[in-house]
Amino acid sequence: MAIESDRAPSTNFGSVPSSGLAPRKQRHTFKSYRLRGEYHQPWAEDKRLKRTKYGNMIVWVFIALSLCVCAYLSYDGAKAAKDGDYCLELDENFKNIDPATWSHEVQIAGFGTGAFDWTTSDERNAFTDADGLHIVPTLTTETTGITEEQVFNGYTLNLTKTGQGDGSCTSPDYKQCSIRSNVTTGIIVPPVRSARLSTKGKKGIKYGRVEVVAKMPKGDWLWPAIWMMPEESKYGEWPASGEIDIAEFRGNEWQYPIGRDAMTSTLHWGPTSKLNAYWMTYGHKFLRRTDFAQGFHTFGLQWSKDYLYTYLDSRLKQVFYMKFGNTDTMWQRGHFEGAVVNESVVENPWSKTGNTNTPFDEKFYLILNVAVGSNNGWFYDGKFDKPWVDNGATAASDFYKAKDKWLPTWGTGNERGMTVKSVKMWREGLC
Repeated sequence: MAIESDRAPSTNFGSVPSSGLAPRKQRHTFKSYRLRGEYHQPWAEDKRLKRTKYGNMIVWVFIALSLCVCAYLSYDGAKAAKDGDYCLELDENFKNIDPATWSHEVQIAGFGTGAFDWTTSDERNAFTDADGLHIVPTLTTETTGITEEQVFNGYTLNLTKTGQGDGSCTSPDYKQCSIRSNVTTGIIVPPVRSARLSTKGKKGIKYGRVEVVAKMPKGDWLWPAIWMMPEESKYGEWPASGEIDIAEFRGNEWQYPIGRDAMTSTLHWGPTSKLNAYWMTYGHKFLRRTDFAQGFHTFGLQWSKDYLYTYLDSRLKQVFYMKFGNTDTMWQRGHFEGAVVNESVVENPWSKTGNTNTPFDEKFYLILNVAVGSNNGWFYDGKFDKPWVDNGATAASDFYKAKDKWLPTWGTGNERGMTVKSVKMWREGLC
């Protein structure tokens, strides 16, 4: 039987009053503790506070000045890079290697850099497909009948146009065209074959613009390059007549300083090779979280009598910029006056031109190549497991003996080569 209780039912939140309504709580009145009236503030008289205030003002002034300087430099660069009138000189998409535009340069001596590759006209080292032009290095023993033993000893490689040569060498210097391997002296047949294509005598510009869309190779000690040389050595032997390196790379991974995540642009110039002032005119551009073997990029050059600069993907992303002086010549810029080489005072080879940008006031042609190794310091001696020493008598031999270390780092198939999708070249002026 149910018994009615006079107690109110309970809930999870306590008992409910018999009236059914809870009493309203009294609202809390906000009370301000702010000081009113005039009070002494001793901290405001502390000189350290004033110093902090002035320090902050100085920081903001310098930030404002920095923004103004950046704005001016951007404006000055944009003002200098006038579009003007340009005439398309070359529009190459590499349906084939057109002999009317490109020539193979065939040598075995490294073109002055001491590189270990033998540049060929072999279709296995330079060919085209749907992706564009491929310049791919291959081991000499893979693509010729030369054996491993012959690479090191007893084989004569003769590319000259006389005697027993095959006539493929394009250099007039026989020393660049023939070699005999000798195990005693450490001289070996170039252990790697590659290719070097140029537009010499066919396409070139004196002032204008160049854009090359390309992907770089993957592999230790590979040296791909997009660069320009003068049609004529009007001012003397290299580097007196100049050299424009639009984009150079090292195939080593990003852990290697300035590896394949870095693009380098350089101007070579000077009255003699011992006074090459390239160290005054170069620049780098690094990629983040990727490298130049992972995809295609545009490598560009803009060049006039007043300035020269290189860029990556866009003219807004400059790699190296050089403004030629209104009064100072390259001779003055290099501080060559009074320089002595081989006990003789060096003469100015550019004194008669009247131009401040000499030797970069002549027609240049384009070169595309993938070199392997070098003896000129491009790869650092004694660091990062470099297996040879520059200019050592057995440098090429030491390099090749270490192939079990560097060959696995080379990409497979076309990855070990440079792929060029397109080349465009404009000359300054109306067509």
